[in-house]
Amino acid sequence: MLVMFLLEWLVILASVNVIRSANAAVSDYAWANIRRVNQEGPYLGIVVPNSFEMSPLLQSPSFVPHDKLPYIDVAGRRFRIGKVENKRVIVVMTGLSMLNAGVSTELLLSLFKIKGILHIGIAENANPQLQIGDVTIPQYWAHTGLWNWQRYGDGPEDKLSLESNGDYTRSVGYLELSDFNSNVKDQNLLNNVWYQPEEVFPVDGYPEIRQHAFWIPVNELYFSLAEKLEGIKLEGCLNSTCLPRRPLVTRVERGISANVFVDNVAYREFVYTKFNATAIDMESAAIALVCLQQRTPFLTIRALSDLAGGGSSTSNEAAIFAPLAAHNAVVVLLKFISLLNP
Repeated sequence: MLVMFLLEWLVILASVNVIRSANAAVSDYAWANIRRVNQEGPYLGIVVPNSFEMSPLLQSPSFVPHDKLPYIDVAGRRFRIGKVENKRVIVVMTGLSMLNAGVSTELLLSLFKIKGILHIGIAENANPQLQIGDVTIPQYWAHTGLWNWQRYGDGPEDKLSLESNGDYTRSVGYLELSDFNSNVKDQNLLNNVWYQPEEVFPVDGYPEIRQHAFWIPVNELYFSLAEKLEGIKLEGCLNSTCLPRRPLVTRVERGISANVFVDNVAYREFVYTKFNATAIDMESAAIALVCLQQRTPFLTIRALSDLAGGGSSTSNEAAIFAPLAAHNAVVVLLKFISLLNP
């Protein structure tokens, strides 16, 4: 335990020194406040992609800002300090995409004393058994935007470029683009794309010795505790528009992330069939990967805003139901935090 503690603090100090040397990105005033905040820690880190997903949390009476130091601004991010359900929290908005989510989470873990990460937001849905407004809690996350695009003429039996070096693999699976030709006799010069695991460098590993990860599990204790959320009553109406049934909370097996907004039925059906994925978003896997590298417990709560590629509507439903989904995600988050031991 002592060795792990020292390793964690070495990582924090190294990250801090890098940030301080980058054109004085963190002022002495900010550093003093960060030290002050950490003396009151540890905290739960709450990571949210966008302002409309964060607003229901900040507007909730359950969120109480720190009376003397409600926020600290660092590197373009605002870290909001306070309490939720009498638990100390630090809230940060990441912005859209894997890069923003990863950078914000790394900053949060490097600057502050964090004991766990809770990530909330909305997501597209690939599971036809669920509906808009439902809140999903996946057990595993994967980044499905790292590809090896195979040259035309090669097939599943042929090695990928640089596969022999250990850089790429055929173990995860691939998308054969010709499967989606409107005419099955047509050739598709785009051929196949093979999904790849990420390279990770855990804090307790050896520097510059890579490991690989595709499916990243959430924290077992968090996921087990989330079972108690499945009876929560959620909002099912937005103004005068109501969903066919009241939304529910459900733990699911998998969610996927990439820098892609999926408004396509064929790809939705592919990822559901291939990966048994339910939630599709642009940030969760990045947060999962950072938490894996930093050995930090995490859980993601994603409310479904639309059926990817459309359901009965002729346009994407997220434009209508995103506020309802964001609200439901926050309701579930607050309940989950209330279940955590002090």
